[in-house]
Amino acid sequence: MSLYTDYLAEIETRKGEDLHPKPIDDGALVAELIAQIEDLGNEHRDDSLNFFIYNTLPGTTSAAGVKAAFLKKIILGEAAVAEITPDFAFELLSHMKGGPSVEVLLDLALGEDAAIAEKAGEVLKTQVFLYEADMARLKDAFDAGNAVAKDILESYAKAEFFTKLPDVEEEIKVVTYIAAEGDISTDLLSPGNQAHSRSDRELHGKCMITPEAQAEIQELQKQHPDKRVMLIAEKGTMGVGSSRMSGVNNVALWTGKPTSPYVPFVNYAPVVAGTNGISPIFLTTVGVTGGIGLDLKNWVKKLDGEGKPVLNNEGNPVLEQKYSVATGTVLTIDTKAMKLKDEAGTEELVDVSSAFTPQKVEFMKAGSSYAIVFGKKLQTFAAETLGVEPTPVFAPNKEVTAEGQGLTAVEKIFNRNALGVPKGKTLLAGSDVRVKVNIVGSQDTTGLMTAQELEAMAATVISPTVDAAYQSGCHTASVWDKKAQANIPKLMSFMNNFGVVTARDPKGVYHSMTDVIHKVLNDITVDDWDIIVGGDSHTRMSKGVAFGADSGTVALALATGEATMPIPDSVKVTFKGQMAPHMDFRDVVHATQAQMLQQHGDNVFQGRIIEVHIGTLLADQAFTFTDWTAEMKAKASICISNDETLIGSLELAKHRIQVMIDKGMDNAAGTLAGLIAKADKRIEEIRSGEKPALKPDDGAKYFAEVVVDLDLIDEPMIADPDVNNADPSRRYTHDTIRPISYYGSEKKVDLGFVGSCMVHKGDMKIVAQMLKNLEKANGKVEFKAPLVVAAPTYNIIDELKAEGDWEILQKYSGFEFDDLFPKANARTEYENILYLERPGCNLCMGNQEKAAKGDTVLATSTRLFQGRVVEDTAEKKGESLLASTPVVVLSAILGRTPSAEEYKTAVEGIDLTKFAPPTEKPGTARSVHF
Repeated sequence: MSLYTDYLAEIETRKGEDLHPKPIDDGALVAELIAQIEDLGNEHRDDSLNFFIYNTLPGTTSAAGVKAAFLKKIILGEAAVAEITPDFAFELLSHMKGGPSVEVLLDLALGEDAAIAEKAGEVLKTQVFLYEADMARLKDAFDAGNAVAKDILESYAKAEFFTKLPDVEEEIKVVTYIAAEGDISTDLLSPGNQAHSRSDRELHGKCMITPEAQAEIQELQKQHPDKRVMLIAEKGTMGVGSSRMSGVNNVALWTGKPTSPYVPFVNYAPVVAGTNGISPIFLTTVGVTGGIGLDLKNWVKKLDGEGKPVLNNEGNPVLEQKYSVATGTVLTIDTKAMKLKDEAGTEELVDVSSAFTPQKVEFMKAGSSYAIVFGKKLQTFAAETLGVEPTPVFAPNKEVTAEGQGLTAVEKIFNRNALGVPKGKTLLAGSDVRVKVNIVGSQDTTGLMTAQELEAMAATVISPTVDAAYQSGCHTASVWDKKAQANIPKLMSFMNNFGVVTARDPKGVYHSMTDVIHKVLNDITVDDWDIIVGGDSHTRMSKGVAFGADSGTVALALATGEATMPIPDSVKVTFKGQMAPHMDFRDVVHATQAQMLQQHGDNVFQGRIIEVHIGTLLADQAFTFTDWTAEMKAKASICISNDETLIGSLELAKHRIQVMIDKGMDNAAGTLAGLIAKADKRIEEIRSGEKPALKPDDGAKYFAEVVVDLDLIDEPMIADPDVNNADPSRRYTHDTIRPISYYGSEKKVDLGFVGSCMVHKGDMKIVAQMLKNLEKANGKVEFKAPLVVAAPTYNIIDELKAEGDWEILQKYSGFEFDDLFPKANARTEYENILYLERPGCNLCMGNQEKAAKGDTVLATSTRLFQGRVVEDTAEKKGESLLASTPVVVLSAILGRTPSAEEYKTAVEGIDLTKFAPPTEKPGTARSVHF
């Protein structure tokens, strides 16, 4: 058997799944293809030639290296293939976009043959993915008087790689397709339970929405071959929940344009829209692919004679349709006037200028946002090498300034980390900024795509300016099945070689960690002025400012140590009053959303920074708030801490990082040890008064302010997906917050889940305390519904074992995870017992473990989207209701939601997560967990 015959066998298997041959990334297989191409009588020659030309992945894959080397031989006349002329070989190299192909082109451009050198130079002028070593070769050649190198550099200084691209069409005809009504989670576009296939783009594309929807999209394309299909969230926001590069990839696969005829299943330029626009992190992902994201505003609130919203019987605003976007409607996007118009282009429907800022238009023209990032870097290098000013080509960054205006916390962080901004210039919200990224996170179900993106942009090592990066294993922690066994070790090996600290040691020296990525990032962030980027929407740290991002943006941050984005507006959240003794901090989080809506009517958090003046909560507990802000549709969140609280959080972080070092997780570069040194420096700055904890200026300007009144929170609160609301736009949002009394002790609960990134060590202790108390009161503890408990990290379990709490949990459990024999299959049925599951995301991710279809689940997690934690049946919709740990535990024991009185009795004497608002004098108010 050969690699090629194995490949043929795989092709036959894929045919049965209606799939084309999988793109090739293995250099050894490409070497076999080449041998068969050169053997003119080989029976597989024609197919091998086809696979070599059209089905070999570019970038830094080993396949790309072998392909580029053979094309070089053809160009130099050292090999002859009738079907691949030297000119065609140059064309193929031009589509390989970096890595080995750029190395080959530089070899040829700087070589002895003048004719070949000139042709290679012309191809290089179209390339942007050059790294330091490539630039150094050009500079050395230029310094030595090489005319071709000079010609290339002059082209780069003029940014001809960009200016010679076609402009964005002035008029784009689209035909609408309503993907769903209400908010559309990225789970609809790329379901979590299909995460294993994301790096196989064609296979993964088959999971978008439904097969019926895919057929309908194809039918629209047949009817309108000259138009682009626009996917729409009717009466909702498109892409809530997560960034999901795989979701955008799927939309592009079905509705976009091919990136290259020689790179299969990689499309770009999708068009998506929503009545309420696009979720912020998903919109970033759309930009990565050079796509268009429109805010339709096609439904508006109906107003009465006094200009106030008309409410229905449920207290929700009644919506009126301004114009129809029903499936099959043809519309015109006027990119010059930045208006959405009717089919004829005569009637203006809505202003869409926010989708066509100069920067976004550049992404569309270049086909991706990071082509622009690399292009700007390349132009700057070329101009500096030549000693000239770069030709003004790219849209100048938007700069918003105001003399004497104070800064919000995010404005301070962005100005501190800004790159390319003149010294002394202070930028405000709305400004476009390149910033240094300090911490980068990659999780395991997007990591394979991040690795692909790194290969595609020809990156081989992490940027030296990144303080630390972490690759998690939490999203595939629950079930070590064949899919995980095939994908995860390969991912960990790639990332470890790239310079990332990895949860799993490719050499098997240290115990595999499945800790939830956000928790680890929260620990390894050791400066409140840091910028963090992570491949998950819940990259929301309680120190610094963190942004959830798609796999492409994560790859860009890893490769360059940079990110580019506007400085967001901020909403200031402060607290007053006092927490009732029976309340948990999770109820404060829910109350923040509810009281914000009461105070402002609309969700003022959407697309903005939530600057929460939490002051007295340590990082673990404060993370509960910042983590939730992803569900509030916020761009990010910043915790404003007191000095001594921040010091306590940094000391805790140092301890957790040291545990990682003790386990053997540090790399050759000493990344983790460097973080401890950085934390020590920050602690000394705070203690000495040289640089106190981050806080905004008194004169800072906010988009809005929210004051949460703790005195109003008297009973536990539940975020309800409201699955049967008559208005589809009101289902599966996090805006329906209800007191527990709403359910009248009658809401049946089929399963309870305590876990995910929303819980901390204190939550695990609460479970243990409640079980002890209930046994003492009743003689025993019986569960009328299953209770699944998944600690977010191993260090929490270790600490619980040391303090005696894990023994209590073991006593009541009917199942306890075993790392020596991890589950090989996802659980499909649950008994009425306590399950102690492996640290990780578990039910919250929805890609492995699920509740039974149609169940009503009460969970501490964050996801209440349709089909995520629990799927529907034909008879009943699955529900994922979200509440505090004590509510979930008690509900599993009762098999229903408790009354307020039952709840108060059950938590009496239990150390719940308490919070006291900061006082006027910082440092005088403490949480009980300090």
